[in-house]
Amino acid sequence: MKALPFPCIRPVPEHAAEVAALPYDVFDRAEAARYVTERPLSFLNIDRPETQFAPEQDMYAPEVYARASELLQERLDDHTLLRDPGMCYYLYELERNGRAQTGLVAVCAVSEFENGAIKRHELTREDKERDRIAHIRALGCQTGPIFLTHRDQPVLDFILSAAKQATPLYNFVDDSGVRQTVWEIKRQDSVEAIRAMMDTIPCAYIADGHHRAASAVKVARSMREEAQAAGAYTGKEPFNYVLSVLFPASQLSILPYNRVVADRCGMSADELVTRVANAGFHVEEREGAIEPVHAGIFGMYASGRWWALTPDDELAAKLHEADPVASLDVSVLQDRVLGPVLGIEDPRLDARIAFVGGVRGTDELERRAGEEGVAFSLHATSIDQLLAVADAGLLMPPKSTWFEPKLRSGLFIHRIAK
Repeated sequence: MKALPFPCIRPVPEHAAEVAALPYDVFDRAEAARYVTERPLSFLNIDRPETQFAPEQDMYAPEVYARASELLQERLDDHTLLRDPGMCYYLYELERNGRAQTGLVAVCAVSEFENGAIKRHELTREDKERDRIAHIRALGCQTGPIFLTHRDQPVLDFILSAAKQATPLYNFVDDSGVRQTVWEIKRQDSVEAIRAMMDTIPCAYIADGHHRAASAVKVARSMREEAQAAGAYTGKEPFNYVLSVLFPASQLSILPYNRVVADRCGMSADELVTRVANAGFHVEEREGAIEPVHAGIFGMYASGRWWALTPDDELAAKLHEADPVASLDVSVLQDRVLGPVLGIEDPRLDARIAFVGGVRGTDELERRAGEEGVAFSLHATSIDQLLAVADAGLLMPPKSTWFEPKLRSGLFIHRIAK
């Protein structure tokens, strides 16, 4: 892995807690607008610049992205953010309820996203890519780090653990109850030791941030072409690298990514149960919400009732022989129920389906399903399943994993253009 130190734009320590924000894509438009109302320094103001306009404003208009650029400059001018000129690594630890994960903040070569050294497991949507491409070009910066993981490297872990003995650059608990701690690594011997250890890691995996990664790569390609056309391309330009945080796989926590379909195609709840049973499931009504405790169990909610779904013997035998993607619970649900029973042929594009992170709980599933819809609770995809799918060169269904806690935006910014 070519994961390098970089000159970071970051908050001054006294404003870090105010600046740090959840990723732009965990909010809908109304949620984002409400969130920034009393948080003028939150990076969400820059990540979701439509919040600075009236609700009817086209959120993808040029003036919206221009406002994001203006806000970034304002935060630099008022010294909320600073330009750190040193070529540094950072350690970024997120801890909640006694569980911590510590990642290395670096910039990874675009070429490794292109040649498969950094592996993906999901497809992306062009409309979402266009938004982040416009955002990156307007700011001349990458502002949302790509969440990467790699198989554990004990020697690297030892080096990074030693670096954590220093005084943190930032140390605060955010409004989600997650302790955010950051250490700066700038001693030359430490920097070189980390670079050498990263060279021994053969590949990394995108855990979260496929759209941000795809957008950053496309911006890099276009800037490369522009520089080549001008006869000024060297290969060392900042746009050839992507802002990333790399975590050991064993430290990560994945929550379920549940599904809600807005309607039942005219079926009553009992008719739906019959169709699902005919699709290869044992269906048993239960009292109260169902949160599957292991793979192969699904919860289904409709019309105020919950059912537990488990594959029947025939389906279970087929899944035992299936490839790493087809055997995933999210695939089984899509292939057996969402597609043939509820008509969701392409979950990336169908407006009838919504994806709800497990962190929101089953109450949110019931609320969104209402009287006419249907919700499904799933067991979380495991990190081993993710790595197996990516290693096989396969792709998961969309929204197969919900990593928690989420990386905060605004703590690390990588400038790629003047």
